[in-house]
Amino acid sequence: MIFLNFGAYLVEIPQKMSEERKPLNFIEQIIEEDLTNGMPKSSLRFRFPPEPNGYLHIGHTKAIGISFGLGEKYNAPVNLRFDDTNPSKEEQEYVDAIKRDVAWLGYSWDKELYSSDYFQQLYDWAIQMIKDGKAYVDSQTSEAMAEQKGTPTQVGTSSPYRDRSIAENLDLFTRMKNGEFEAGTHVLRAKIDMEDPNMLMRDPIMYRIMYAHHHRTGNDWCIYPMYDWTHGESDYIEQISHSLCSLEFKPHRKLYNWFRDIVYEYSKEILPLPPKQREFARLNLSYTIMSKRKLLQLVNDGVVNGWDDPRMPTISGLRRRGYTPNALRKFVETVGVAKRDNVIDVSLLEFCIREDLNKTAPRVMAVLDPVKLVITNYPEDKVEWLDAENNPEDESAGYRKVPFSRELYIEKEDFKEEASSKFFRLKLGGEVRLKNAYIIKAESVVKDTDGNITEIHCTYSKDTARRVKGTLHWVSIAHALKAEVREYDRLFMDESPDGHQDKDFMEFINPNSLKTLKAYVEPSLAEAKVGDRFQFQRLGYFNVDDDSNSEHLIFNKTVGLRDTWAKKTSTEHSLNKPQDNIKNQPKPQQQRKPIDVIKQLGKKYTNLPEAKQQKVKAEILELAKDVTYEDLEPLFDTAAKKVGTRIATALALGVLLNNGLQKNETINSFIAKALEDKNDLLVAEVQSL
Repeated sequence: MIFLNFGAYLVEIPQKMSEERKPLNFIEQIIEEDLTNGMPKSSLRFRFPPEPNGYLHIGHTKAIGISFGLGEKYNAPVNLRFDDTNPSKEEQEYVDAIKRDVAWLGYSWDKELYSSDYFQQLYDWAIQMIKDGKAYVDSQTSEAMAEQKGTPTQVGTSSPYRDRSIAENLDLFTRMKNGEFEAGTHVLRAKIDMEDPNMLMRDPIMYRIMYAHHHRTGNDWCIYPMYDWTHGESDYIEQISHSLCSLEFKPHRKLYNWFRDIVYEYSKEILPLPPKQREFARLNLSYTIMSKRKLLQLVNDGVVNGWDDPRMPTISGLRRRGYTPNALRKFVETVGVAKRDNVIDVSLLEFCIREDLNKTAPRVMAVLDPVKLVITNYPEDKVEWLDAENNPEDESAGYRKVPFSRELYIEKEDFKEEASSKFFRLKLGGEVRLKNAYIIKAESVVKDTDGNITEIHCTYSKDTARRVKGTLHWVSIAHALKAEVREYDRLFMDESPDGHQDKDFMEFINPNSLKTLKAYVEPSLAEAKVGDRFQFQRLGYFNVDDDSNSEHLIFNKTVGLRDTWAKKTSTEHSLNKPQDNIKNQPKPQQQRKPIDVIKQLGKKYTNLPEAKQQKVKAEILELAKDVTYEDLEPLFDTAAKKVGTRIATALALGVLLNNGLQKNETINSFIAKALEDKNDLLVAEVQSL
C-alpha cells in the first residue's frame, strides 16, 4: 500500500492502482496514442545510442533511464547501439566503459549493435540515392561550402557541382571509397533545398573522406558517413519504433524524416516500420559541465586524474566516489521527463545519495583531524570492547565491537576551551557523551610552545543514564588504523562554468576541490573492500577507493551529512556586496529568526511537488544550523494535523543531533509520536533520527 496526502487527510491506495493512475509523461502519451491507433505492442523497440568518444556522464543517465525505463514499462527490447562513425575520436576503451556503466546502473540491453555494422547498407543506399538524383559529389573546399550555406535569414546558394551527371557522381563516389583521393577533396551531399529555412536541409554532407583506423572495421573504409545520415538509418535498420533524443536534435527531425522516407521506399518490403523521432529536455546540472570535449580537456590537462576521478560528473567517477545506482536512478526519476531545458541544482543529486546511503551504509567511527584525549581516571592498561549499532535504519544490520581505552582521538573542532551555549560539544568544565561509551568531563589541556592544544585531559563517569546535550565520536589510539581520506568538493566554483561567453570554463576551477587527510579509523575497517560504503559518524558518507589495499586504506568522501555549500556560497556573496555609501542606505528590515522561517516553510511542505520539497528541505537544514534547542523544543507539541511543521521540526532536530545534541525524554516522546503517524514523509524523516 501507499499513501497519498490530501491536505490534512491521508488516503490509503493499493500499490497497483497507484501505478495505474500515475500521470504519463509526454513520451508515454505519444506511445499510448500510437498503440491506440493500431501499432502492435510487439512492435515497440527502443535504443540507447551513445557515441564511443568519451565516458558517459550524469547527463546520460536521463537518456539511459528514459529508454530502458520504457523497455521495462512496456516489456519491450532496448538495444545498446554505438554510433561509431568518427574513428578519429572513438576508441574501444570508451565502448567498454559505456557497457560497464549501463550494466552498473542495473539495465540489460537486448542487442549490442554498432552503426559500423551498417556501413555497407548505408553505402548501398547512398549509391541508390545518387542514381535517383538525390545525392551528388561536391568538390569544393569546406570554407566555400560554408559560405554558400547562407544564414538563418539569408538563403543559400547552390554548389557549382550540384548538377553533375549521375554517371560522374557514381564514378567519383566509387573512387572516393577506393581511396583514390586525398581527404578533403570531395564529399557526398544530399540534394535537398538550398533555400530551406532549416539550414540543416541545405544539402547536408553524407560522406567525407577520412584515412583513420576504425576500432571495429580497421582500414576497410576510408569514407565515413556523417551522423545525420547514419543515425536515423540505423534506427530504421533496427526497426526502432520511437527514436528518443535530447532537445538539441529537434531541428534535425526534418532531416531525419527526409532521409528516413527515402530509405523506407527502398526497403519497406523487408523493413516495414519507419521510426519516429521525439525529443526531451537534456539533463543540465549546476556547478557541472556536460560536454565530453571539455571533460576530455580536464583529463588531458591533468586537472583531474582520469575519466573516473571522483570529482568528474562521469558515471565511473560518481561510482568511484561512492554513488549508488539506486541514488542515480532516483535522481533521474525525481527530475522527470520535460520538453524544456532547465538546470537542476546539484544539491538534489547530493540529497538522493544521502537518502540512499542513510538506509544502507554501516555506521563507523573515524577521526579526520585528531587531537589526543586522555581519560585520567581510567585504568592505563584496561581495554573494553563495547557494542556499537551498525545501522539504526536497518534492524538486521546488528552490532559490532569497538575498543575503548584510556587514550582516544577526537576531532579538534569538537573541543573549545570556552564556548557559548549553542556549542553542544566538549569545553572545559563541560560534559559530553562519547558515542557508545561513557560521559566525560574536560578538566584541563596541555599545550605546546606555540599555544596549540596537544592533549585534553578528562575524567569519565560510569553513570551513563544521566542526560548531557552533546555526543562525540572517537577512536582508541592504541587500536586505530591509519587511513588516507580524500575529501572532495565541487570541481567548479561557478554555478554555470561554461555559461559565460567572455570567459573560459577553466577559469572557474575550484583549487580546493581535493584535500587529502591522514585520518584514524576504528579497527573494524581493516576488512573493508574496494567500493564498500560507510557513514563516518557525524562526518559524512565515505567509500573505499580503487587505489586502496590492506596495507594502505584510502577512503573517498562521497557527500557530507548536510549541504554546507549553499551556506558557504551565500556567505561569500554577502561578503562581496558593495559597501559604498552604507551610511546613506536605508536600514534593512529586521531579519526573521531562523526558527520562524522554518515554521513558515513547513506549513506548505506536504503540498509541494517532490523536487520542490527537496529544495525546501535543503533550506530548512541550513537554517537549522542557527537554531538552538530552546528555539526548537516548543515545536515538539505541534498538533498532529500540522504534518508539514512536524516534518520541518524533525529536519531541524536532525541537525542539532548531528551537531552533538543528546536525546532526552522530550525528544524521544516527539520521535515516538511521529513514528505512529500515518504520513509516510514524516515517518521517513523521524526514522533517520
